Amino acid sequence: MKTSTIKQSLPQPTPETQFYWDKAAQGELWIQRCVTTGRHFFYPKTYSPFVLGGPVEWVQATGDASLYSYNVVHRPVYGFEDRAPYAIAVVELKEGPRMMTNIVGVDNTPDALRLDMALRVDFEQRDGICLPVFRPAVTA
Repeated sequence: MKTSTIKQSLPQPTPETQFYWDKAAQGELWIQRCVTTGRHFFYPKTYSPFVLGGPVEWVQATGDASLYSYNVVHRPVYGFEDRAPYAIAVVELKEGPRMMTNIVGVDNTPDALRLDMALRVDFEQRDGICLPVFRPAVTA
């Protein structure tokens, strides 16, 4: 019987995304901004998505976000068996862009995951890459 060698699908840094992953490894969330319009965007690109061939710059994000959408996975794929149930979520950063991530630090159930809930970035090390995840923001 052949043993499966499938691994959990993790991002692979590219020249366009290497800076992003390097900063994530340092516990910092960085996104890009169009120099011409000042609009933030995510996923990293070589040129602005707002101005044809427009220049971009890296800026450190606040790390504040809100829950935009999510889906709770009860039947995990290979590599995530110990995480079920887990939420695949889309969060909206304070700066405006949305990004796909996981929600941690709270039960991943509809009762605990409220749309628009305040979130804060955190980072998890998984198989050699540091991934940004989000947890409920601490309110004073």
